[in-house]
Amino acid sequence: MIKRILLILPVVIAVVLVFLVNNTVNADFRFQQPTISIPTVTGTPQGAMVYVDLFQEDPVNVRSGPGVFYDEIGILLPGESAPALGRSAGGDWILISYVGVESGTGWVYSPLVTLSGGELSIVEPPPSPTPETTATIDATLAAQFLTTPAATNLPTYTAAPPQTMPNYVDEVSSGISQHIPIGLIILIIGGLGVLIAVISFITER
Repeated sequence: MIKRILLILPVVIAVVLVFLVNNTVNADFRFQQPTISIPTVTGTPQGAMVYVDLFQEDPVNVRSGPGVFYDEIGILLPGESAPALGRSAGGDWILISYVGVESGTGWVYSPLVTLSGGELSIVEPPPSPTPETTATIDATLAAQFLTTPAATNLPTYTAAPPQTMPNYVDEVSSGISQHIPIGLIILIIGGLGVLIAVISFITER
């Protein structure tokens, strides 16, 4: 039995070696590089893009036109991007491709986004939206606050009559008829009264 096994073993080994050699050749043939040139696939440039900063807290409003008086039609979330199609005349607003609305486009405020990819051409903005209601003024109510001021005469200034300054002339009498000052008369009378009082007091003693 052992002899038979020893005789069969070399045959089995030879068959295994032949099988391995055939697989190696097929593998080499299968992975052989072609000798012709392979065309290189290149991506199409994306063009200008706008990006919203990933760390920005608030989303960016997308409007139907370049201005806050246009309607809001959507938003761009932080980290989101969109193709840029044009800009307003002043460059404050950028027209982007915005899927999901009827026009397929929208406008974003340029200071809130980052633009990359080249220059943008100026795009004519859409017509300004018509206000839903027109403000009207009630003529009857307004008439209550309209008053016509009555004409009044302006005050007139009348000049005061000229004042006449009195002229004081010292009166000097000559001779015996000289005016005695009133103060001196009062002193003389007072002195006489005192003198009489003293004499009366002495005589009573």
